[in-house]
Amino acid sequence: MSTDDESFHPLGQEWETELEGMLDETEYDSDLGMQMAQDAMRVTKGELSEAEFHEKYHDDVMDEFGVDDRPTEAAYDQAQEESSGAMGRMLSAFDGDGEESRRDVMKKMGVGAAAVGLGAWGTVDDSQPSLGISQEGDNDEGDGDFQWGMAIDLERCDGCLSCVEACAEENNLDQGVNWMYVLEYDEPRAGTPETSRNRLVRPCQHCTDAPCEKVCPTTARHTRDSDGLVLTDYDVCIGCRYCQVACPYGVNYFQWDEPDITTDEIAEQADDMGMDGDHMVDERERWVDSRAPRGTMSKCTMCPTRQDGLSGDDRVGTTACQEACPPDAINFGNMHDETSDPQVYASNPSRGRTLSLLSVGEEFAESLEEDLDGEDDDLESVLEATDLDEDTLGLLLATEITAESEMGAGDGTIADYEQDVMSTLEVLSDHGLDLESEEVLSELGLADAPDPEEDGLGDEDENGDDEEEENGDDENGDDEEEAETDSFIQDDEDEEEDDEDDEEEDEDEFDGPDVEAAQNLLEAFAGVPSSNFRLLEDMGTNPNVIYLGNEPGPNAEQREPTGTGVDYENISYQRADGERVELVDNRKDVLDEKTVGDTGLNLGGW
Repeated sequence: MSTDDESFHPLGQEWETELEGMLDETEYDSDLGMQMAQDAMRVTKGELSEAEFHEKYHDDVMDEFGVDDRPTEAAYDQAQEESSGAMGRMLSAFDGDGEESRRDVMKKMGVGAAAVGLGAWGTVDDSQPSLGISQEGDNDEGDGDFQWGMAIDLERCDGCLSCVEACAEENNLDQGVNWMYVLEYDEPRAGTPETSRNRLVRPCQHCTDAPCEKVCPTTARHTRDSDGLVLTDYDVCIGCRYCQVACPYGVNYFQWDEPDITTDEIAEQADDMGMDGDHMVDERERWVDSRAPRGTMSKCTMCPTRQDGLSGDDRVGTTACQEACPPDAINFGNMHDETSDPQVYASNPSRGRTLSLLSVGEEFAESLEEDLDGEDDDLESVLEATDLDEDTLGLLLATEITAESEMGAGDGTIADYEQDVMSTLEVLSDHGLDLESEEVLSELGLADAPDPEEDGLGDEDENGDDEEEENGDDENGDDEEEAETDSFIQDDEDEEEDDEDDEEEDEDEFDGPDVEAAQNLLEAFAGVPSSNFRLLEDMGTNPNVIYLGNEPGPNAEQREPTGTGVDYENISYQRADGERVELVDNRKDVLDEKTVGDTGLNLGGW
């Protein structure tokens, strides 16, 4: 992510050089992989069209892989029709556990593991689309109203690595495969708020326009139509590692060795946990979840097994990392729904933080009812009888006052917190405390104090002049018509004066809580993030992770060791075989074979 060199890769020249060396160790064309990655990023930036990109590399991809299944809309219908089930029947004739023999056969057949999802890209030399497999469920078009994503509050993250641990444990990852990664960085710059840490939490961004997907010759890397998750079909991946080069965020891992945990152990664990599935295949019967088999690419998946309801309905809309985060720094949900956790949190982080920090819980409302039984209903009596104080009650009310949508309307954790707040306030209202009164709100700092009544100001005789005018003699000898006209004019003037009096009375009426004061209360309690950003937003990848906190600048460099306050090696996770494994910050410390590690990143491009 350097701006000082001529690297095309946002992670900088050192990263690019390491990636190129990594490709040199594969059986595939290194130059082709590097060039395609560079142009895939040009496509997301709008500098190159999808059609130009496909045409530019079609022949080279065909020569290298014997197939070019990169999806194009023009080829979709024809590919779907012609590829129906043929390859699946051919592959079913071969024995194997679904990890090695299947991919070997596909490579030998020259179809690069066949097509996924959208079918084939373009046309091949004989003007026929390249062969692809369309599995059941792949052709659901999706309505575009759903996109899983996250809002991550970097200032709430305490670097405990619970998210990294939970991800590794849930997915039975090998040591050093950190789909979720937390790092701190150094950056010499002035004016950085002391409350804002230079910390970054890095899952896959699940980009709406993912460069990694554009370079995959077999479409193993694909976007799931139903919810926008960018996934890898392990049955289809041939391990060319082009996706690793094209990813601007450095989130991909290559599975060098046979995984430590077998598929049988994963399936047995899923069965023991009562899952409706094996925690490997999703609702489309595609192998996209849990650790990868040898020779394939893997990355953060945002837990498709959970999202499909195969881990239980209560886990839909959750991820392992989000569920494990003690300070609620990770908010997961539908990015296209304004009531979802990430959108509600990102729209007002101070409010989201307050809801999390207070988290009164259902039991609190129940205890309030008991505490208030037989007590008076004024504010002072209520506070004396309960565990509430003015500050806490003010914050609870402030979260309600500043709500931009209906409280509790969503399906996530924040909606649960809102429901708890509503229950608490309802108990107080039912007891008789008027939470909408000017007196109570002003006492809590949520409205201006009422002005003292002005005494000694008697009502003026507004009609005095009129009476004098009516009783006076007609000194000028006006006729009856003129007198009648004067009467009409005076009536109009009286009506205008009455309207002005009504307006003055309306101005004196209490118009409810002060929204600005409520927001100030939340900000004073929970703080305000230094910025709201998405990584590499200017590249056009449309990442679906929103960050709140310090955005890495052009001179940011990862701190070594990670510097989170908790060392990776001090955290362990348990896998399906019952063994506990230490986390590792840098996978190079685990593998003899060279692979791209996680340390020493130049974060300037982020």
